[in-house]
Amino acid sequence: MDMDINTQDQLPPVSLTKKARKKLIIKQVNIHTRITYSDLVTLINVSEDTIRRDVNELAEDGEVVKIKGGAMSIAYHYGHESETYAQNNKAVIAEKTLQLLRDDIIVLIGGGTTIREFIKKIPVTLRATFITVNVLSAVELLDKPMIKTIVIGGQISAYSQMSVSGEVFEYLSNIKADLCIIGTNAIDPANGLTDSDWETIQVKKAMIKAADKVAIMAISEKLNSSMKMKIADLQEIDYLITELPAESAELQPYKTKNLTIL
Repeated sequence: MDMDINTQDQLPPVSLTKKARKKLIIKQVNIHTRITYSDLVTLINVSEDTIRRDVNELAEDGEVVKIKGGAMSIAYHYGHESETYAQNNKAVIAEKTLQLLRDDIIVLIGGGTTIREFIKKIPVTLRATFITVNVLSAVELLDKPMIKTIVIGGQISAYSQMSVSGEVFEYLSNIKADLCIIGTNAIDPANGLTDSDWETIQVKKAMIKAADKVAIMAISEKLNSSMKMKIADLQEIDYLITELPAESAELQPYKTKNLTIL
């Protein structure tokens, strides 16, 4: 699949200044949480050496966090105190997602800054079981006294901060949650959910299969964008939750027979 990150930022065939490149890198990292060097090379149309130098300098300035093969938002990385990108929009998404919860529900949940906002808003009176592949999500859930939290362990990916080893797939193949709630780096009507990291994609595919219903949380800036590898088609998703009103024209291409837009 051809990479088409954030079609709203497609560039004319001209060279960008170093300052403009860095500004675009920061924006893409914040929108998508993390991004690979190869995706940035395609988007900005410069050499990987140039991208690496820009990312190195941005990391030294505390604007992004370097990870293997790319860069990550400082708001997502454990140990960095930073305001979450589009926090107000993510709070709206989190509030909408609460309507999917009920007592005694079993929820399979991922990680990320939008998930973090959602967990913060969960009522302390909710009785439920949450299963997660993300250690940071598990830590956030500890503040909810009535929730039983289960962490699926194993090797943790530096790219997604999710457990990605064989134990994860074995565990997920033996459960059926009521609801799976995950974020996505990119979503598009034609290509569905996509990402650039193979291990992350395989875990998210397994999570989707392990639940009766699937909810995707995404700020609207991630709409109409795609990355190199597919996670799922829209037909595999039950709920799409953005900060936009459900009747927004921007969301109409995402309506399918099975998908409810919140």
